[in-house]
Amino acid sequence: MTASAPFIGIVVTDAYADEDPDYDTPLLVDALHARGAAARPLVWHDDDIDLADFDLLVVRSPWDYPERLTEFRAWLDRAERAARVVNAPAVMRWNLDKRYLADLERSGIRTVPTTYASTLPDAATALHALAAHDRVVVKPAVSAGARDTGLFEASDPRALDLAARIIDAGGVAMVQPEIAELTAGHEKALYAIDGVFTHAIAKGALLETGGGLRGGVYVENPVLVDATDAEQAFAAAVLRAVGEITGTPTPLYARIDTVDSAAHGLCLLEVELVEPALNLHVAGHVTDAVADAVLAAALQGGPLSPVS
Repeated sequence: MTASAPFIGIVVTDAYADEDPDYDTPLLVDALHARGAAARPLVWHDDDIDLADFDLLVVRSPWDYPERLTEFRAWLDRAERAARVVNAPAVMRWNLDKRYLADLERSGIRTVPTTYASTLPDAATALHALAAHDRVVVKPAVSAGARDTGLFEASDPRALDLAARIIDAGGVAMVQPEIAELTAGHEKALYAIDGVFTHAIAKGALLETGGGLRGGVYVENPVLVDATDAEQAFAAAVLRAVGEITGTPTPLYARIDTVDSAAHGLCLLEVELVEPALNLHVAGHVTDAVADAVLAAALQGGPLSPVS
């Protein structure tokens, strides 16, 4: 390992769904190689890998972690002791549980109204409170890729059934009113590299009424879209709030999911700081920015600059 040729590990898994491949990692590894860095993917749960061999570990696509959460948390602890890791493990731990949205709401970030139910009576009460709404969303506080997420008519008993499954498995169920614009496919994801906005995509609607996914994946391939000044300012405010809440450096990468709704205005749906796909295959111009940021982090050797 030398300062001029850092060894960078791109943290992935070995269990991808056929409809959800990791497009980013090959492009990022190639871009790092072109910059003279030694870079390779590593499977996060491969115990034969010595994490201390790496100058930097970049968490990118360990997309099976929700099913192995205790193991993944332990891996973060080991990785943090062995090498420098981005994003910061502290912010990733905070971001693993979507109850972080309550922290952001208390910091002044507008989010979708949410009740966090840890018991079945709590879930039943939350669903009853939304009886006047046409539809509701139930999902777990710890998940990825819309696992165990359902959109239901407010009176559909399957909503409570899903909440029960989540709670019985030891989780917390999130209960929300439907956001009509979200169901219509108007979700917009804004991306930031080193805190700087790079691109936005529209992903299309995901949930089918009755608890299923529309084919199990997004209906449309991600497409690049414009982000307004207001949306970019909102995303920047979210990242500032993240730094203030967690005391962590500016994330090297972030995805800020938003929807502009008639009922609630511009809302945060999620800020993904653990393993967001950056969609470099449709935003090729961003690959250089990501590679430059990763290489700078590897060469810097100390903490990333704090959020300002």
